[in-house]
Amino acid sequence: MNPPDLLDFIVDKELLQTFHCKKNEISCMENPQTFLRQLRDYNFVPEDRYEKVSRMKSKEKMKKSIYEILDWVEENRSKDIRRFWKCVFMDVIVNHYPTMKMLHRSFLDGSYRSGTQSPEAGDTSERSPSSENEKKKTKLVKKKRKRKIIEDEEQEEAGPSSQVTPRKKKKTNKIIYTSPLKRGEKSEIWTWPIFRTQLPVTCFDKKGILHREKLAQGERCILAEKRWLTPNEFQRLAGKFDRRSWKATIRCEGETMEKLIKEGHIKFKRCKITTDKSKPSPTIKEPSLSFRKLVTVCLDSEEEEEEEKEETAEEASSEAEEAEPSPDRLSDGSQKVFSVTCGSLTGKLHKERFATGFCGKSIRTETSWMTPKDFATAGSGQTEALWKRDIQWEGKPLNDLIMNKMLHIHSVNCDCKCCKPEENELVDQENDDECWACKSENGEVLVPCDFCPRAFHQNCHLPHVEDSQLGDERQWKCTFCMFESSQDRRAPVDRNTVMSYQMPQHTQECHYLVLSLRNADEKRAFAADPRLHLKNYSSFVTNPMWLCKVADKLQKQEYQTVGQFVSDVQLIFTNCATYHTSDEDVRAMGEKLKQLFEKQFMTAFNVNE
Repeated sequence: MNPPDLLDFIVDKELLQTFHCKKNEISCMENPQTFLRQLRDYNFVPEDRYEKVSRMKSKEKMKKSIYEILDWVEENRSKDIRRFWKCVFMDVIVNHYPTMKMLHRSFLDGSYRSGTQSPEAGDTSERSPSSENEKKKTKLVKKKRKRKIIEDEEQEEAGPSSQVTPRKKKKTNKIIYTSPLKRGEKSEIWTWPIFRTQLPVTCFDKKGILHREKLAQGERCILAEKRWLTPNEFQRLAGKFDRRSWKATIRCEGETMEKLIKEGHIKFKRCKITTDKSKPSPTIKEPSLSFRKLVTVCLDSEEEEEEEKEETAEEASSEAEEAEPSPDRLSDGSQKVFSVTCGSLTGKLHKERFATGFCGKSIRTETSWMTPKDFATAGSGQTEALWKRDIQWEGKPLNDLIMNKMLHIHSVNCDCKCCKPEENELVDQENDDECWACKSENGEVLVPCDFCPRAFHQNCHLPHVEDSQLGDERQWKCTFCMFESSQDRRAPVDRNTVMSYQMPQHTQECHYLVLSLRNADEKRAFAADPRLHLKNYSSFVTNPMWLCKVADKLQKQEYQTVGQFVSDVQLIFTNCATYHTSDEDVRAMGEKLKQLFEKQFMTAFNVNE
């Protein structure tokens, strides 16, 4: 389990007290530029203050200013103290600053309390005779250990903020997050004392807290989304499609419940929850204080999502009163997507993802999602690029959109998922929010590619994504990435040879072509059966064909040769020209899609001109 998760077991009061006592120590770190950038990226320092401090050349003035920033955080952002510690305990900070590494270790082993507790009444310097005797008894033992401790300390690499120069430097290893273990104690988290009564569990993308005693008694035992659930109910909440037992899909740190039960780590009794409304619902005990602390973060994130849903509902009701929107515009006249450039780099800025220049990956390029700041840096080639000025939209700087209120910069204290994302939301920002093929969400599970920003519905992707793959921890690569990685190995051939290629040896190229056509068909005019929405279609076209039917035939391996596949695709465009004789717009769309198919067909099979 990662240390940010361990912080969830420490109350806010202790986190804030530790922060109060360590402000001066943190402010004295050498070369704090990386630390400052981290605070800025997570909105813990106002942009103007960051610019001012980062330009300072005097080290003393910089230390003083950083202390003032931390003071400001304590006064104005105390409710975000847990998020502050998670921010500064990321690898990039902990591995860069020995001071932060020591603070991180103190949270792991609990030693942070020793330096932050208020002094007790009375003179703490007095020692009782018994304590002196105990010291004498342990003196010899300590003496033997002293040399080893000194050697261990000297082997730790000291960075710029360390006050002790090590005698011997050692190559810095990447920090490994583990529990403070005693000798002989197992490292699995279900054996840690802190998880004696409850365990963090997941089922696909859903997270919950498993109460061990409730599971052993056959009660609702998983707390997720503010309610107690049985394992089967938790499985359904996660949108499970296969019929495997919950023991195989619910996991703790990657291990299935089936394994933990089999090895005796947890006890299980089959839940017998009645669904008879005439009977009273089972009494659910209020969780203990420590358990409530554990799930505080989960509940907070759920409340934020509910508030966002309410705001979305209000916006939707106001939009319904306006005219029908175009694909890229909202009904109030403002755009949802903006085509932007910076130098030679192009992308599309999505308004719903935009928060500030430094958080919220809102610009989609061909290869990735980027923040405006990252987009400006990549496009201009300058690390100090000004994103408001350097990013252009229709020949104007992006700042014009902000000044005209077409884009809204979120405040420093904003709590939305773009400004303060959870760990899983940060991962979600790497991929599209809608299916790349059908251009919709439909409430279905989106399967993200681990090698590109695309995401697909299970049955929209070709080949279909099987249910068993959803719970697979291995990285998943979409057809586009598979195709691109093997494209260089294709030798040039003539068209007739390609048309005689046998299937399914060349199914991947056909999958690639159909998915490309579905993505290019923005109005979805060629995706579904035209007989369902076009009047008297069968009177004009005797052999209907559409993209989803071609995809279905590919999935069922009904094509014997590549030529049969090409004939069906060309039939779609022939039928379009036959039926839409008086509709120039639709015929133009069909002709454009036909030319795209021909071009990509030549590329996919490396056909000689």
